[in-house]
Amino acid sequence: MAIRLETAWDAPDVRKLLIAAFGRAAEAQLTDKLRESDAYVPQLCLVAEQSSVIVGHVMYTHITLESESNPAIQVLALAPVSVYPAFQGRGIGKALIAESLSRADARGEPMVVVLGHPEYFPRFGFVPASTLGIKPPWPVDPDAAFMVKTLSAYRDDMRGTVTYPPEFDEV
Repeated sequence: MAIRLETAWDAPDVRKLLIAAFGRAAEAQLTDKLRESDAYVPQLCLVAEQSSVIVGHVMYTHITLESESNPAIQVLALAPVSVYPAFQGRGIGKALIAESLSRADARGEPMVVVLGHPEYFPRFGFVPASTLGIKPPWPVDPDAAFMVKTLSAYRDDMRGTVTYPPEFDEV
């Protein structure tokens, strides 16, 4: 398996992957819209290939973290992460997330926010966002599903509420 940056040529294959992985088109439509937005971070969007076939994908966008006491800053949102169902359980998602987090840290990003399975993401160092004073823009149940991974550039005063790009409102 090889992990590499996503290219514009990969979009149709990633779209098929997302529909297969999520069983619906919403995440594929979101990904298409995010690629066209200012929030898109192409340097962190990766694909996993096996025998020249894309079997996994991870995407990052910038979101805003703001509070009354601090100016707004950009942080990362990890979404979506996908692996073809037939390839799940083989470490592909784990490899994509680990590689992308390493690249995000090397870029000097302060943190990554994810809304995901509370049983899966803690293995990468994600903790419930509420424990760091970071709030979602909408109610999340359970609280543990909204998580943050701090990176080397994180500061303890980075607290507040995140705002996602408007493209997320359509999912």
